[in-house]
Amino acid sequence: MWRVLTGRVRTWRTGMWRRGRFVAAAAVLCALLMALNTQVPNGVGSLGSLLQTVLPWMGLSVVALLAAAVARRSALAAVAVLIPAVTWCSLFAGTFLDKRSSGGDLVVVGHNVHEGNRDPRGTARALAASGADVVALEELSRPAVSAYEDELAPIYRYSAVREGVGLWSKHPLKAVRPVEIMPWTRALRATVDTPKGPVALYVAHLASVRVLPSSGFTTERRNESAGKLADAVRAERLDRVVVVGDFNGAAEDSALAPLTRQLRSAQREAGAGFGFTWPAAFPVVRLDQIMVKGVTPVSSWTLPATGSDHLPVAASLSL
Repeated sequence: MWRVLTGRVRTWRTGMWRRGRFVAAAAVLCALLMALNTQVPNGVGSLGSLLQTVLPWMGLSVVALLAAAVARRSALAAVAVLIPAVTWCSLFAGTFLDKRSSGGDLVVVGHNVHEGNRDPRGTARALAASGADVVALEELSRPAVSAYEDELAPIYRYSAVREGVGLWSKHPLKAVRPVEIMPWTRALRATVDTPKGPVALYVAHLASVRVLPSSGFTTERRNESAGKLADAVRAERLDRVVVVGDFNGAAEDSALAPLTRQLRSAQREAGAGFGFTWPAAFPVVRLDQIMVKGVTPVSSWTLPATGSDHLPVAASLSL
């Protein structure tokens, strides 16, 4: 009897290391996708951009794989799941540190207010109540512009609107001009004349992406508009630059690298958490960015939901 029981235990232990090979292989593949996300090509369906956009959520795959390992009673799979778990932590563990601090010389708020916003006045009042020095808006509809102007004018003496994008500022705005990133105006550049000197501020709404059955995740127009905005930022003569806008993609998307590698993310340097902004009801990705060069982010955060399908973003900057 003892020999039979011992044999069964040995068989069970051996089986733990033989079962779950499929789960173990899936865990290794998951880890490779995370670690080598920048190497995934965009040639077919922009799979690289799609992966980098949802990359933070691959942590859920680790949970699913661990559950599968437990269900299979597989030691092999359980050990293999450690590989994507460690990979995910190496990529994102620092994101959960609260890097916000007090102070700053310039508070900037950016918001895609959504052209179908049914409460533009309420949205404008909420943004004005944020205490921002500069408010940068995208996706302004023509009928709603007057509502934003009426509500923001008492606090923001200076403003500039060009089609769907606009700036409202407590400090003078100079050298205002559209930036040609698309056939119609979706970006604006202005010099904000702060008490500590001029700052070049860009507000931009990059082209939208589409998910189509025939072509997958299509980003060509967005990438082209990002490239043109990158050219403008590269040619900027002022040392201090702030770019605010709806990038229609995560800052980690390598297709946006011509633009993002010139800049630093305020959320990454001075935020807490991922700072997801879309959709407002249950944010799963950060499409809305505040990025800088020549200035130091002190704090970065999202504001409460308005009548838009995006959350507003804010950053306090030290000049």
